[in-house]
Amino acid sequence: MSGKHFDMIVLGGGSGGLAVAERAAQYGKNVAVVEPTALGGTCVNVGCVPKKVMWYAANLAHDRHDATDWGFADAPGAVDFATLAKKRREFIAGINRFWDGYASDLGLTVIEGHGRLAGDKSVQVGSETYTADHIVISTGGRPLVPPVPGAEYGITSDGFFELDELPKRTAVIGGGYIGVELAGVLRSLGSYVTLLDMLDTVLAPFDPMVRETATENLDAMGIERHLPFKVAKLEKTDAGTIIHGDGGEQLGPFDQVIWAVGRKPNTDDIGLEKAGVTVEKNGMIPVDAYQNTNVDGIYAIGDIIGKYPLTPVAIAAGRKLSDRLFDGQKKAKLDYETIPTVVFSHPALGTVGLTEPQAIEQFGEDEVTIYETRFTPMRYALSSHGFKTAMKLVCVGDKQRVAGLHIVGDGADEMLQGFAVAVKAGLTKADFDNTVAIHPTSSEELVTLKTPRDA
Repeated sequence: MSGKHFDMIVLGGGSGGLAVAERAAQYGKNVAVVEPTALGGTCVNVGCVPKKVMWYAANLAHDRHDATDWGFADAPGAVDFATLAKKRREFIAGINRFWDGYASDLGLTVIEGHGRLAGDKSVQVGSETYTADHIVISTGGRPLVPPVPGAEYGITSDGFFELDELPKRTAVIGGGYIGVELAGVLRSLGSYVTLLDMLDTVLAPFDPMVRETATENLDAMGIERHLPFKVAKLEKTDAGTIIHGDGGEQLGPFDQVIWAVGRKPNTDDIGLEKAGVTVEKNGMIPVDAYQNTNVDGIYAIGDIIGKYPLTPVAIAAGRKLSDRLFDGQKKAKLDYETIPTVVFSHPALGTVGLTEPQAIEQFGEDEVTIYETRFTPMRYALSSHGFKTAMKLVCVGDKQRVAGLHIVGDGADEMLQGFAVAVKAGLTKADFDNTVAIHPTSSEELVTLKTPRDA
């Protein structure tokens, strides 16, 4: 197929790449997707989907533990981690098979291999070169491992999904999305977990209420925290891996150390310089509001542009791009404002819109009104312990438009989607108040909050 021309070539068969390719194919375009591994990208293979499977398993562990308080017979026994891992991989393999078949049904040309830009509207894969009117870069990212001595003694989130045995003692380095999620899963399934971060808090970008409540819930699970802690090196010993801090501290030994300190874009070996595409020092590709790079006919979507590295964001941006290129929707673009996101911690937490500090910075303290609540949900009514739920509405202006909504607690992941529509639509506190509550639920608290904080 050397020299074959396409309407569009997509570098990367992850969520964003498949979305832009699928929509273009539906418009009757001839599309090629270049992917070196399995279709589905990080999300399907080593990200959101297998992570959510493990989160469900962790929740089942919580339920088994709590059930005796509700009158159920004790059901002792640890999880068969190897069986869990095997069944999870079978589930993911089924999704891979679906995408392989669906891509074929759409008429997509899937080219296996590492694609590189080869100049003006051309892509090289191995010894073959292909051309296209439009080239979309959607190569995603990979886990970041800091350059400290002994870093190779730790695994990444990718390595987590290769485990067939539950570590007895685990250190998770990094208190962001991935670190908090992995720490919660491992602890729930029975590992003794230590969580480290360079900062003095977990989930640093989130609203203070979210961070504080999430920290309390981590403590309730028995996860040991060392914040702040700067790792100087890892040392392999017969007893396990020792973590050395830059102040001389030592933690461990651990059976497994997991790096969860962030991700880096896969843009360092895709021919950007040869094609003249601008790339920032951190590897991100700058784009305009329509996903255009500085080179005509080359676009970038997903994690590599430095905006909201979330699967649904990449999918939405990809679809909008094909709408604009192939359906005459000249103004089609993704609005990157007010995007909801969820961390699958224990319990989950979700947020959409402005944090309280952001709202104050943008509108001024006098224009911001805060409503919040904190309680133990009915899920733990008969339990001897339970996770706390906390909620906050950030309202701005005289009409108290709900500019931010934050939830920590059981069901946060499911209830946030509907409330995200309300925040995106610009609804006010009065609109929330005029909505009849569903009782008894945790979500009803968001439409029954009466008194502003500090009022």
